[in-house]
Amino acid sequence: MPRPASTELISARDACALLDISTATLYAYVSRGQLSSRPGPDRRSRVYLRTEVERLAQRKRAGHGAARGAAQSLDRGLPVLETRISLIRPDAPYYRGHSAVEAARDGATLEDIARLLWECETLDPFAAAAPDPWPARTAAVALDATLPPLERSLACIPLLALEQRQSLNAAAPVRREVAALLLRQNAALLVGTQPDARPVHRLLADTWQPGDAGFAGLVRSALVLCADHELNVSAFAARVVASTGAPLHATVCAGLAAMSGPRHGGATARAHALLCDAEASGSPASFIAERWQRGDELPGFNHVLYPDGDPRGAEVLRQLRVLRGDCHRMRHVETVLAATAEHSGQHPNIDGLLAAICYVYALPASHALVMFATARLTGWLAHALEQQALGTLIRPRARYTGLAPGGGH
Repeated sequence: MPRPASTELISARDACALLDISTATLYAYVSRGQLSSRPGPDRRSRVYLRTEVERLAQRKRAGHGAARGAAQSLDRGLPVLETRISLIRPDAPYYRGHSAVEAARDGATLEDIARLLWECETLDPFAAAAPDPWPARTAAVALDATLPPLERSLACIPLLALEQRQSLNAAAPVRREVAALLLRQNAALLVGTQPDARPVHRLLADTWQPGDAGFAGLVRSALVLCADHELNVSAFAARVVASTGAPLHATVCAGLAAMSGPRHGGATARAHALLCDAEASGSPASFIAERWQRGDELPGFNHVLYPDGDPRGAEVLRQLRVLRGDCHRMRHVETVLAATAEHSGQHPNIDGLLAAICYVYALPASHALVMFATARLTGWLAHALEQQALGTLIRPRARYTGLAPGGGH
């Protein structure tokens, strides 16, 4: 039976033919992180994933025409919108010119980053009174611990919009106060508790690991590092909805819905499963080597926008080593990291390190997604505020590739 196309491995010669390049150029693509390679059958040659090679070939063919450029833009290609919110550079994502990595090291909270991304200036939208307890028609769902976190938020936020009298108020101070309330409410929904005025990282940490100041600081850093990442798929979805003039509650639901997909928010669960499966194998280094050699991906590693390593993941790893470097679970994480580096040359990304936090602290895998969704709502709201200030509708055109009218069969 032929190998499924998603994991089919091809030789360097075939890869060069598909790309119409020399072997030297192929190796350059690998060194820049545009392609990954694996050991070949004889251990001396290298093989490549057909899907990665074909995707790169498609981008090379995209050209510079307007229609083709637009198609390329929607697949991590050319810029598709202008924004002043965040910039991705090799050393860090930058929030309005400020390094997210430095902010995490300097003790910034998610609320500090929200004030920066939302351009609050002298206004502090978090200075308002503590949020009210959940209204009666929301409470039963909001506090139901049996529901998955994202689904709990997605079910409750539209109901909370009905309670928000100022949801369509266009005044900038009001909109930022609504955003601050949403940030607190979403965090509480994701952990299934009542909202309050504690910093968001404390709300999460006190729920999961009460009394552990080091853990709370680690969660704080993770939230700051995940607050925004330019036009990722959930931010783009939220921004499209915001362009219609929809209330902020609707833009948040769009972001959460996009994050629920396995190719976005689901990455943390797969990374956690990799750590657990490697442990269960009894030989983590061999497990990673065999997985890589047969063409399987290594969830939690590599990032197309950071070919030299995800600086967000590197910062969380640094802090995790300081806090838990001597524990058995952290030693297992280090084994997986070392084996992956040896066999694939890949570095851990932020999804992998959010999963590692949960693994090392013996927390459920779902908590990694909670941290991601809690933080990223900050960026969704920034994009919504920026887009609605522009007052334009996002409406890309399609390039039709179907049957021509009157063409018959």
